[in-house]
Amino acid sequence: MSKFSRRSFCLSGAALLAVPYASWAAVARVPKNLDHVILGCNDLDVGVEYVYQHLGVRAAPGGVHPGAGTKNALLSLGALRYLEIIAPDPLQAASTDPRDVIDLKSPALVGWAIHRHDVDNFAAALRTADVQTVGPKPGSRKRPDGTTLTWKSLTLQNDSDGILPFFIEWGAGSLHPSADAPQGCRLTQLEIGSPDPGSVKSLAEKLQLDVRISRAETLQLHATIAGPKGSLALRSR
Repeated sequence: MSKFSRRSFCLSGAALLAVPYASWAAVARVPKNLDHVILGCNDLDVGVEYVYQHLGVRAAPGGVHPGAGTKNALLSLGALRYLEIIAPDPLQAASTDPRDVIDLKSPALVGWAIHRHDVDNFAAALRTADVQTVGPKPGSRKRPDGTTLTWKSLTLQNDSDGILPFFIEWGAGSLHPSADAPQGCRLTQLEIGSPDPGSVKSLAEKLQLDVRISRAETLQLHATIAGPKGSLALRSR
């Protein structure tokens, strides 16, 4: 830990509240304030190897989620962005996470997060906009070095099985997971596909998401990661 600076996770969340979605010049291929994407698998070693074979960088153990029944491995996707590979932890009781991954036949995207530093105020703003949410709720994870990361998360009451994001605010003094996760990869694209892109775009405006939304036969989340060995295209289950 001493070789890495313990920088707090500080972003201009208040500015996000003040600037309406419609005023943003263009929708980026990757949402500007994306925090992490979550790749679910039924075995963590299998998931880590799957990513390594495609990208050429091996994710490092991130720790366990106490009481949630899962553990993870992490891969940096650049400053303040990372890939979380999540799987059941056999040393805990079965997962209580609604994005349960034990039945996955192959690795699949099961969620993604937008970082904010004003999650309490943002929750109030969404309630005013008639968007049903849960939280903010405190969370924590024990790292392999024994330290504990803390955060608050705000989830949508209906996130369409992780197609829509949740919102995270890291605890003061917590080292952002991207800071000491293995480096060398980057997220080049994240997109939502929907049979009804208009309704998804309407909700995205309320959520202040600069995410690409395209027409597709089914509701899906797509992401592409580039690494030293090549690129890896991921999609939701």
